[in-house]
Amino acid sequence: MITNIYDYPELQRINKDIGRYYIDSNDCPVPSVTTVLNKTSNKSDSIQQWRNRVGEEEADRITKQSTDIGSMVHEALEYHLNDKKWENFTDDQNGQIAKKIKLASKVESSLEAAVKNADLIIICTPLSSYKKIFKSIKLHLKDGVIITDVGSAKTKSMQEAQSILGDKIEFIPAHPIAGTEKSGPESGFAELFINRWCIITPFNISKKKNVNLIKKLWEKLGSSVEIMTPQHHDRVLAITSHLPHLIAYNIVNTAADLETVTKSDVIKYSASGFRDFTRIASSDPTMWRDIFISNKEAVLEMIGRFSEDLSVLQKAVRWNDEDTLFKIFSETRKIRKKIIAAGQDIDADDFGRVKKNLK
Repeated sequence: MITNIYDYPELQRINKDIGRYYIDSNDCPVPSVTTVLNKTSNKSDSIQQWRNRVGEEEADRITKQSTDIGSMVHEALEYHLNDKKWENFTDDQNGQIAKKIKLASKVESSLEAAVKNADLIIICTPLSSYKKIFKSIKLHLKDGVIITDVGSAKTKSMQEAQSILGDKIEFIPAHPIAGTEKSGPESGFAELFINRWCIITPFNISKKKNVNLIKKLWEKLGSSVEIMTPQHHDRVLAITSHLPHLIAYNIVNTAADLETVTKSDVIKYSASGFRDFTRIASSDPTMWRDIFISNKEAVLEMIGRFSEDLSVLQKAVRWNDEDTLFKIFSETRKIRKKIIAAGQDIDADDFGRVKKNLK
């Protein structure tokens, strides 16, 4: 046990243009260690070289993550030295961000504490963590609790839930088909689910009133709700979402690995089609790794069908088969028009991107 032998006053933190400062008991500003190092160390060149190497967006993400972790450790030490209990301490960075932007009113330090006395639990984590979560919370759930999720693959997670939670705990999976390539608490916005589909895949034994409760929840958020079996959900999403992401990841990776084309050329001369693939391919790697593994059978089935159709196109190009190419391309335009008519996208040039005026 550590005994505090120092009188450690609480400090007020302020951010200035020249760095971060703390106000001491005499109302004097004291620079933080980071601020001192930034002003005294000749490291600007090496930092800029690192930023150039990893890219500005990734460098900003890492910098922010490191800053948040440092602030969290500082706050934890301050609470400890003042013998204060920090009930909301967690090593979950997303949880701290959610609290900071007022997305969450309270962040618990453990799964057990988070689910205690909860009437509704929504799992919003990568699919690979489900099994661990189910095992951790099983003995801490109140009677009548409803558990749902937002995962993109259903069959495997439902099997895990049934084997761990059993039939007495109500797990009603849901999948809101919404979102962007961005992830994390700060990437959400109020209109995210409006006019988007949410698919619910209940068990055959799920109570109708509980299914309706989840249905009303998503309808209140602006979604249109469809109920289907998990197997059908996984096959539909394998072709409409999972396969396109896999193709995007592969195309961007192939372009980056081409020996006859430099990476600078790929970035400099990227046309609209390739740019859209890079947007999709910038999606969270952990989430999509788990989706492909969890929905492996349906994804492999769609890859097989896609490979067969790609072979037809390959043959048509090789043999100058204009009729086959024109027929296939005409059919795909019809699909695009149906998607727009269904309200799933807008009919705007260049996907509604803001045009830059010539100077």
